Order: sequence, then structure tokens, then C-alpha cells
Amino acid sequence: MAIDTIVAEVRQAREALASQFNYDLQAMIEDARERQKTGGRKVVSFPPIRLQPINAQQPGPVE
Repeated sequence: MAIDTIVAEVRQAREALASQFNYDLQAMIEDARERQKTGGRKVVSFPPIRLQPINAQQPGPVE
């Protein structure tokens, strides 16, 4: 199987970041949020899209 260099690079970066925070996901999230605040870029958030519930009267499988 061929090695995809881009995938390998992303995995290496992920491993470096995870090891920097001792594999603590919460610490990584907090760091990302802090860098986002101080990064100077505008952060855009969109409201969630509410889906309509599926009608409970759907036909069953055909026998």
C-alpha cells in the first residue's frame, strides 16, 4: 500500500500536539480556544439548524 505523505504529515502533527498536552483532550480544546481568542481573526458561529421530526406514521416494510 502506498503511503500518502499528506496523511502521514497530518498524523505526525496530531501526535505532536497530543503528546504536548499529555493526551488530555480537554487541555487541547482549552488551548485551541485560547489561541482562537488571541489569533486576531473573526470567528463566525451559525445557529444550529433544527430538523423537523420524522412522522411516526411511516409505512412499514412490504411483505
